[in-house]
Amino acid sequence: MGIRYPVVQGGMVWCSGWRLASAVSNAGGLGLLGAGSMEPELLREHVRKCKMATANPFGVNVSLMSRQVEGLMKVIEEEEVKIVFTSAGTPRAWTGFLKERGVVVVHVVSSSRFAVKCEEAGVDAIVAEGFEAGGHNGREETTTLCLIPAVRCVTSLPLLAAGGIGTGEALLAAQALGADGVQIGTRFALTRESSAHEYFKQLCIGLEEGETKLLLKKLSPTRLVKGAFMTAVEEAEARGASVEELRQLLGYGRARKGIFEGDLVEGELEIGQVASLVRRMQDVEEVMQELMTGYERALMNRERWDASV
Repeated sequence: MGIRYPVVQGGMVWCSGWRLASAVSNAGGLGLLGAGSMEPELLREHVRKCKMATANPFGVNVSLMSRQVEGLMKVIEEEEVKIVFTSAGTPRAWTGFLKERGVVVVHVVSSSRFAVKCEEAGVDAIVAEGFEAGGHNGREETTTLCLIPAVRCVTSLPLLAAGGIGTGEALLAAQALGADGVQIGTRFALTRESSAHEYFKQLCIGLEEGETKLLLKKLSPTRLVKGAFMTAVEEAEARGASVEELRQLLGYGRARKGIFEGDLVEGELEIGQVASLVRRMQDVEEVMQELMTGYERALMNRERWDASV
């Protein structure tokens, strides 16, 4: 991918605009625009602004569940985007289209079974995302610690670990399990450059262990922050609410209301478990340096341990 560090920023809805993506790319990682919350023409605007803000590689994350997927792919083609991460759908759907246009294609999976399908579809790399991740999760609920070695056993493709990764030590651990690098969402969602609302960021910075929970499993498993909406979902699921009842409860635009507009009561608030390790607002450059310092420290500690045994 032509990046300095093996760190990719998650393409998170309502967080990953051009400011965040370009900042991560400028800091040596790979920034991603989160097209899941964009109309096609808004994506075009963000791609062009990102090109102006960084000379380094960046990409676009596309949720294949998006109703705008055809329009988003057209913009990606017209704006000559070079790297695309796809998720929430079959990799067969758009991999051929993108590869024909010289795009590097990476697909997000939650199981080794889907990793095999990715390789069969011809993707260039895979993101294996564990249960700890924020936002939408796989139904398997496999933790990153278990998922990465399982995926590595079934594919030789470049592999990125995701879910619960927010430190340099976690980067080294992911590599020890068989990953080539990591994709990090939560740490970057809570930076100054993130387009998430300040109220949302401050709430997440104050979270303790256990204050997120994977819910909405009948629809699309989503990790929610403790609050009014999460309580409403828990109560509905406890009484056996149907898929249609849950869909009505979720409504339309609730994630925008919570993450982007800062409505902490009525909004849908999504973040990863690793938020409980974040205790202050930082800019992207500081986060990246912290990640790499932690990585080097952990690497030296391991080397000292190896030398002593």
